[in-house]
Amino acid sequence: MTTKLSLSSLPSLPSQVARPKYERAALKGGIVHFGVGNFHRAHQAVYLDDLFNLGLGHDWALVGAGVFEGEKKGRAVLEAQDWLTTVVEQDEGHMAARVTGSMVDFVTPGDAAAIIDRLAAPDIRIVSMTITEGGYFIDPASGHFNPAHPEIVADAQDIAAPKTVFGLILAGLMRRRADGIVPFTVMSCDNIPHNGRVTAEAIGGLAELVDEDLAVWVRDNVAFPNSMVDRITPATSDRERKILADEFGVEDAWPVFCEPFRQWVLEDRFTDGRPPLEKVGVQFVDDVSPWELMKIRILNGGHAVIAYPAGLMDIHFVHEAMQEPLVRAFLEKVERDEIIPVVPPVPNTSLEGYFKLIDQRFSNPRIGDTVRRLCLDGSNRQPKFIIPTIADRLKAGKSTLGLALESALWCRYCFGTTDSGAVIEPNDPNWDRMQATAAKAKDDPAAWLAMEDIYGEVGRSPAFVEAFSHALRILWAHGARETLTRYLAGRL
Repeated sequence: MTTKLSLSSLPSLPSQVARPKYERAALKGGIVHFGVGNFHRAHQAVYLDDLFNLGLGHDWALVGAGVFEGEKKGRAVLEAQDWLTTVVEQDEGHMAARVTGSMVDFVTPGDAAAIIDRLAAPDIRIVSMTITEGGYFIDPASGHFNPAHPEIVADAQDIAAPKTVFGLILAGLMRRRADGIVPFTVMSCDNIPHNGRVTAEAIGGLAELVDEDLAVWVRDNVAFPNSMVDRITPATSDRERKILADEFGVEDAWPVFCEPFRQWVLEDRFTDGRPPLEKVGVQFVDDVSPWELMKIRILNGGHAVIAYPAGLMDIHFVHEAMQEPLVRAFLEKVERDEIIPVVPPVPNTSLEGYFKLIDQRFSNPRIGDTVRRLCLDGSNRQPKFIIPTIADRLKAGKSTLGLALESALWCRYCFGTTDSGAVIEPNDPNWDRMQATAAKAKDDPAAWLAMEDIYGEVGRSPAFVEAFSHALRILWAHGARETLTRYLAGRL
């Protein structure tokens, strides 16, 4: 017997399912969020739910928004259950379910006029986003916003009817400027270095294409705090829906499963107030850089290190990858020998302790995170999570043997078959290009590093070219398992 999730069914949910302690009708929208996916609903929405449960910040509820046609499906699912989400935390010996109610509305994705109207409303004081690493129109080689991207150029030419998230945000800011309303804060919640600065570059860069005075106003009046966000949150499948129904008796069409751990470090720079999130564990700091660099390089970089060998070995789940001695040892060696030594100190934090915690989190068998998810979108993720570490080591004259092997494993994965010959379905927005380049690199490894927009100077380093080329040739000759065995034994 299951109970279908809705506002009216909340009182009849099983007693072990926690639910909002506040009246949903008392909430008022204060934050518009672009990118209502699993991570957002397991992270920002949970922090706000915690705050509302304390009886605080009830005028900071979430209003969803989106730009893609595909987001309409998620909106319809959430609307059918009154914008409620069941969040299930899992690790060994622990599973807890709660219903969160911090979202109160969701503007129809792609309805530019309706979204701009909502952004222009005085009660909206923060606009946040989780649009993935690839959503920022960044030129990977320079790490800066690309104002020549066709979608950006199109928005600049018709800013009254924009189609990108940055066009919509800028149009909302323009309306507020014209109406004399304080601009909202723009808060990125994505896993990219200096995400606030990157967002400021994107919106400021688009503003420059529209009007130079507008660009000056944006730079002088809009806050873009940097943040570091963290919680491992896999995609939802029938597996998760069934576990929720079987274990808790709740029928939720789009539940979120995640680990118990969560972290949010945020710069305290806001133009028109903010919710008192420090009451529920958000750490406000003057400069988030040390935390974000630690997380991006050790955690996200660590995900990349285990992803591609596991993918080539036909391993499905991340915890199964961590149960494979070769993969786990590869992660530990690359982290300790190459990644952690070039991560600057973080206040009141042990980098070694942080890595041990990550090792435990990756090994959590209850999460069901998939290797394929970790392998996704390497063309956008590698330039942010791995290649900067390589660049730092090269500048310091240090070895990059393990990171060169990681790059070679990524290249081999993009060829499109595992070591067993199984086909790897497209797993990157640029899959056709990556696959074609990986095919060339089989005979000419330097062809992979010649992707200037991804590797930049790193791809021109003779030392790195040599290490990468050697690793890729060994991979093709002997496969991932034997290559890792040789690397770990010092025989690569």
